[in-house]
Amino acid sequence: MPPRFPLLPQRLSGLADIAGNLSWSWNRDARAIFRTIDPLIWTRCRHDPIRILNEVSGERLAQCAADPDFLAQYDALMRWHASEQSDDVTWFAQTYPDQRRRAIAYFCAEFGFYHSVPIYSGGLGVLAGDHCKTASDLGVPIVGVGILYRHGYFDQRIRSDGWQEDADDPFDIHNTVLEPVEAPHATPYLTAVRTSGRDVFIRAWRLRAGRVSVYLLDTDFDQNHPDDRPLLSKLYAGGPELRLKQEWLLGVGGVRVLRSLGIRPAVWHANEGHAAFMHMERLREFHQAGVPLDESIRRVRATSVFTTHTPVPAGHDMFRMDQVLECTGPIPDALGIDRDTFMMLGHHPLIDHDTFHMTAAAIRLSHRVNAVSRPHAAVTRHLWASLWPDRREDEVPVGYVTNGVHLATWMANSVMALLERHLGPDWGARVDDPQLWEQVLTLDDEALWRVHRRLKETLLMHVREHARHAFARRAQVADQLVGSGVLLDPHALTIGFARRFATYKRAHLIFEDTERLLRIVTNPARPVQIVFAGKAHPADNLGKQVLQEVYQATRDPRFEGRVAFVEDYDLHLAHVLVQGVDLWMNLPRVPMEASGTSGMKAALNGVPQLGTVDGWWEEGFNGHNGWSVVEDPAAPDAEVGPQAAAQVYHLLERHVVPAFYDRDSKGVPHAWIEVMKHAIRAAGMHFTGQRMLTEYVRDYYVPAIVGDAGADVPPTG
Repeated sequence: MPPRFPLLPQRLSGLADIAGNLSWSWNRDARAIFRTIDPLIWTRCRHDPIRILNEVSGERLAQCAADPDFLAQYDALMRWHASEQSDDVTWFAQTYPDQRRRAIAYFCAEFGFYHSVPIYSGGLGVLAGDHCKTASDLGVPIVGVGILYRHGYFDQRIRSDGWQEDADDPFDIHNTVLEPVEAPHATPYLTAVRTSGRDVFIRAWRLRAGRVSVYLLDTDFDQNHPDDRPLLSKLYAGGPELRLKQEWLLGVGGVRVLRSLGIRPAVWHANEGHAAFMHMERLREFHQAGVPLDESIRRVRATSVFTTHTPVPAGHDMFRMDQVLECTGPIPDALGIDRDTFMMLGHHPLIDHDTFHMTAAAIRLSHRVNAVSRPHAAVTRHLWASLWPDRREDEVPVGYVTNGVHLATWMANSVMALLERHLGPDWGARVDDPQLWEQVLTLDDEALWRVHRRLKETLLMHVREHARHAFARRAQVADQLVGSGVLLDPHALTIGFARRFATYKRAHLIFEDTERLLRIVTNPARPVQIVFAGKAHPADNLGKQVLQEVYQATRDPRFEGRVAFVEDYDLHLAHVLVQGVDLWMNLPRVPMEASGTSGMKAALNGVPQLGTVDGWWEEGFNGHNGWSVVEDPAAPDAEVGPQAAAQVYHLLERHVVPAFYDRDSKGVPHAWIEVMKHAIRAAGMHFTGQRMLTEYVRDYYVPAIVGDAGADVPPTG
């Protein structure tokens, strides 16, 4: 059901349905028509069409309904929207016509589609959003299942001493694209899941992203016990008991919600171990149907895909046995097994045997397991080799699909328009053609530089306005205001560093040798400035300490206001950062970065990366599209940090800064622009969501649909 806007003229009534489906967010014409209605409101409401249709005057809407030019735009947009309702001519329907109606359930603990629905914390959720958007483009029949976190993640506020505070500010669900799902049996809820001795009732909200629907589970309504209503309200909040209940409700409740809606998936994809309990619910279903346990496991595995995203231990949830049994109640009886057999499904051979490991359970119950980059696959085989004690590490059945990003979401309008002029209006339909991306190397240098300079101006204007609003809200002192970026120079080489503040991502590495960095940053002839953004997990005090260290540098007068931290990082800020900085910096400790996608997004906009050779950069760096920092994974942290920092300084001093400031008589840095072109070429050729999803379809989804199941079952002992 589209949102209702009482002032919207009948002639423009289709705008309500477009605003209610997030596919508008990756359609340039849709964004343009909402911006045309009222540019000032569009900017103030941070590009939210529902808000603009609610806030614009009826008089202005009537003017639009009488404007022939606007109506021509509107009618063209409605024709596009009608085509989006059909999957007859999509890539998937044409390539796999026999599987086009076979649903693929995609479970994830978070989804990052757009900043107006803040139910994501970082890379995992944004990747899930890009996965679903690409599925819509290609017609892949994915159905998403997640959680409606009414309080979102958290709103970040930085104290004057640099310590992160976690604010709790719920968003207005009824002013978003979310639609309540009506229960087929006329109750307020779709299903119930028993946990901790009582039933928790679950309803769902539907989020439409083009052809893909995502169902978000919700427990905050009157039928639930007061203690159960907030169970799904906050993303990654509370201790392990709350986290366990959230994952139990996601897995078991998600399966039951799909059943209640009549959706019968042919494939079940768990995106990270948070969703592993969905396998338990499917085992229970088979047991109720009289299927023996071994055969039930075989059937569940044959149709299950599992993607692991991190080698970091904190990313692999584990729960004490007593916690699990308290949460799940009589689930072993429902599976027809004893308690020990149930716990062995989540047993890790080398770690505490009184613990249930979600990743171990997901691996055991999924025939197809993949990492998210080539180096991550090797790391994952090493981490989980103990599940296959009779195999060599290189024989552990873990493949990989390197992450990709949704091009239409992350490439700036102006860059797409430039490519349209250079490559032809149909270039977007040819992104899988390598020759298309070779032609990027022949882009006009001056034209590309003009586009980039405008994007940089947009970024710096956004940073200034962000600082202005923060100052007005909280009356920041002068050095805080300077540290928020108000003194950034539009002509200086601008480096971006934005991601979660986890210690292994090493945001503070650039400050290893402060005196050397000062000489680089404050060079009056060739200045450099760095813009930081990102959040530390609320429970990660070490990550908060790293953030504090970075924030305190922004207040150091020796840096002359050339180091900035922009607080409350979200998708809106992410867009302007990856599009507007000159250089993207990514310095994770090797081999801790599973993939990383921020550098891919920047590269699509002609922003090169300077990064350690890990994750996607191990595959993506080709010697022409950026700069690499090489380090020994086995070296002690005390040694490798200073060595990596020294490489960063050397690259900046000898290669990056000279290339950026070497200009012709028109002020065009041709050597730098050559690197920009190679960045676009490499990202477009190898790191788009379209390439990623076609690999999932070819190597994981379709084989699971047609029943190509092997017997690589890791033992439970």
